[in-house]
Amino acid sequence: MIRKTRLFTPGPTPLLPAAQFAMAAADIHHRTPEFRALYLRVLSQLKEFVGTKNDVIILSSSGTGAMEAAVSNLTSPGDRVLVLSAGKFGERWTALAKAFGCEVDLVSEPYGKTFDLDKVKAALKLETRAVFVQANETSTGARHDMEALAKLLKDQKSEALLIVDGITGLGTTHLDMDATGIDVLIGGSQKAVMIPPGLSYLAVSQRAWDRMEATYNPRYYFDLRKERKNAKNGESAYTPAVALIAALGAALDWIAAQAATPENPAGSLAEGRKKLVDNAETISAMTRAAVEALGFKLFSDAPGAAATAVYAPEGVDSGVIVKELKSRFAAVITNGQGEMKGQIFRIAHLGFFDYMDTIALIGALEQVVVKSLPQLGAKFGDGLIAAQKVYVERTTKA
Repeated sequence: MIRKTRLFTPGPTPLLPAAQFAMAAADIHHRTPEFRALYLRVLSQLKEFVGTKNDVIILSSSGTGAMEAAVSNLTSPGDRVLVLSAGKFGERWTALAKAFGCEVDLVSEPYGKTFDLDKVKAALKLETRAVFVQANETSTGARHDMEALAKLLKDQKSEALLIVDGITGLGTTHLDMDATGIDVLIGGSQKAVMIPPGLSYLAVSQRAWDRMEATYNPRYYFDLRKERKNAKNGESAYTPAVALIAALGAALDWIAAQAATPENPAGSLAEGRKKLVDNAETISAMTRAAVEALGFKLFSDAPGAAATAVYAPEGVDSGVIVKELKSRFAAVITNGQGEMKGQIFRIAHLGFFDYMDTIALIGALEQVVVKSLPQLGAKFGDGLIAAQKVYVERTTKA
């Protein structure tokens, strides 16, 4: 039989066709009126997508570049910061903060867990300048409660900036930056906005812009103030990733159109984002039900909708499941990261995934389980029936 490669990875994710067409047609120079109009439109769309009236900055980098920019622009050597870490990307915040000379206080939870707010409260100090956290820990599939964390900082009257890696949280969680009280919210292009890697973006509160005037860590390419100044005129400080910006505009148009009505055929980005999140919530719930029906155990205690992390059976390397899905069905999922490599596998749901993709992946996983993992005791149909029931329940409610 022929095999069609399908990505079920939490980045890069499947590409939106409209974005691919926009990239192919993006043969424009970046210092022209045509590009300036495109750039200003995309910056405005991003504000609506993340739920803010504050300025948004686009960088030609992966999400880690935006994470570094947040640290370098908002801290000075010797600043005390608090990192909340429960996975590979929480550890990245720690490494970045130390690289720029910060004194790091750490609230650490085991992979797959979320944070005890009492521990966070105890770790906050009067001199804490920033709190760094993931909205969704991609390495474990765990989702952290940003509203509860923001409320804690407000209740404690903390001067700390809340800096959130929303790279896989945006588009899979109902994150609204201004309403929640986030100071910096970071996103990436190869996630829920369904375009290739290479762009990151940061929405920055006025409080964070004010902080930048008093910090003095070194920065040059990632100087957010320089980018903000140029963005007002529809330009970036340095050569932008023109084709990716065109693709991002097309993707945001598509997301808005998911909420189109006869009265408003262009749709709404805020409402389209909600539908994107609801889609991820539905297919992640279908997947969780299916893997449990097949005899697997979920890894995270607080599973989000970006990706489902699943324990491999005892005595089985999770890489075997990853390799068999790819070799037999060209379905690409991911192994665990860091200390969980070989112990878990991860199936993504963010962005351009739908019901049919999910059913196909569950069917392929059933084939792997029945042939290669008889110890689970599963039979054909167990996972698919469980997923179908979840789909019916959720779509009927909707």
